[in-house]
Amino acid sequence: MPEVAVADAEVREVLGVPPDRAEFEPLLHDPRNGVTAGVWRVTGGGRTAVLKVLTRTKEAGVAWAASNDPRHGSFWRREAYVHRSGLARVWEGHGIRAPRLLECVERPDGDVALWLEDVPGTPATAWSPDRHVEHVHRLGRAQGAVGAGEDHPWLSERFLRDRTAGDTTGADHPDHDEAWRHPLVRRHFPPGLRADLARLHHDREWFLTVMESLPRALSHLDHRPANVVSGGPGTSVLLDWACTGDGALGEDLGTYLTDSVLGHSLPADELPGLAKAAYDAYLHGLRASGWRGDEHLVRLGLCASAAKYVGLTALPPARADDEPVAHGGPGALPAGLRYRERGLTLAFLAEWAAEARLLAPRLGFPPAPSGR
Repeated sequence: MPEVAVADAEVREVLGVPPDRAEFEPLLHDPRNGVTAGVWRVTGGGRTAVLKVLTRTKEAGVAWAASNDPRHGSFWRREAYVHRSGLARVWEGHGIRAPRLLECVERPDGDVALWLEDVPGTPATAWSPDRHVEHVHRLGRAQGAVGAGEDHPWLSERFLRDRTAGDTTGADHPDHDEAWRHPLVRRHFPPGLRADLARLHHDREWFLTVMESLPRALSHLDHRPANVVSGGPGTSVLLDWACTGDGALGEDLGTYLTDSVLGHSLPADELPGLAKAAYDAYLHGLRASGWRGDEHLVRLGLCASAAKYVGLTALPPARADDEPVAHGGPGALPAGLRYRERGLTLAFLAEWAAEARLLAPRLGFPPAPSGR
């Protein structure tokens, strides 16, 4: 049984069995997210459902505290609104859907219980590169056709700014000197990477301003392989709509590509090839939907999305062997492999950041601050 009390009526309504005949299997979720009290697969009467409990009272181990501000990136009730309004179905005609909402319950303790379809598809964490490319083609088609969509007062705004607000120290901070001398860091992090990451942190406000000025799209904003499963031929199912809101074209794609390697779904040395194929597929999807904008702005959105990961530069790299693998990943990894994957990924993000600095002035944006 979950720690959060489950009302008898919920189990009876969704599964049609008494609560004592239902089994609760805890599912992995990101414990740093303060809006999720827990997620369970519930089985009973030959049926299954996923129970997700939304809360504003979780405190222990939280990196992103729940907010009561409907526009904040961590507004705790957003996912319930996205499902109940039907917004989660807006991309269905373009090959991306959400789990069906079975029941939404306002609990007496103030929490909200979402009972959702238990989707049986293969998780994207186990997909081949080709399947990832097919999925982002669908994403491009969906975002191109829907655009920014209809605004709602509970959709997130300036999500990237909210998510990076706590990242206050850069890679060049003196407190990190010892970490950067760690033998595995010296072995697996390319020369000059520390300076590149320090500049990314230094330029954060410029990157955020650029991202907030690019063409807009309705965006999932936590669009990573751990939140995607197959939904049948030509269809993907996108889970966890808690961050949904206003984003830049290319922003969801940047998250998906980066987290495919940070979550260890794919090896980091495959990232350059995947990124090229996926970007081309995303553009093709946009064009197929009828979108006729400047593709260079999409490229800028993709490259400038590197700013989302500025927090990785604020963590002492020597802690990498203590950090949990993202949920949906393969579990424990040898420290040497983890350092290698982290170093390759950060170096790739530094290349994206450098490309964004070159591209933005050509598109009419102010140049980035001078390097230090």
